[in-house]
Amino acid sequence: MLLLLPMLWIVLSVFEVQRGAFGVEAAARSAARAYVLAGDDATGRQRAEAAARQALADQGLEDAPLELRVDCTVPADCHSGTSVVTVVIGARIDLPFLPDLLGAGEPSFALDAAHSVPVGRYQEVSVP
Repeated sequence: MLLLLPMLWIVLSVFEVQRGAFGVEAAARSAARAYVLAGDDATGRQRAEAAARQALADQGLEDAPLELRVDCTVPADCHSGTSVVTVVIGARIDLPFLPDLLGAGEPSFALDAAHSVPVGRYQEVSVP
């Protein structure tokens, strides 16, 4: 019994971290696609964050803190042709059944994922 409880905690922690890894990877992929499909950078950032939050929520990580960073090869306008947009998502996953240790907060595991999507060379242009 003495060895069973630590083993059970290790298994539950591994499952929790794996769930977080799946969520963060899906969030990075969804956010990158949403950013590229938006019309401009400001709208793209809003859509990317919404897509990342939804992907995390699909894995049951609604309350996980989310950090979103967008990098592109053309700094002036990420939506210009031939640009490659890279979205990096960072999140922290709390480990189960561990209390706040001496005021340092609940033990957690940091996860991050990146996904790159090229912007198409040919884009639709509206003519006045």
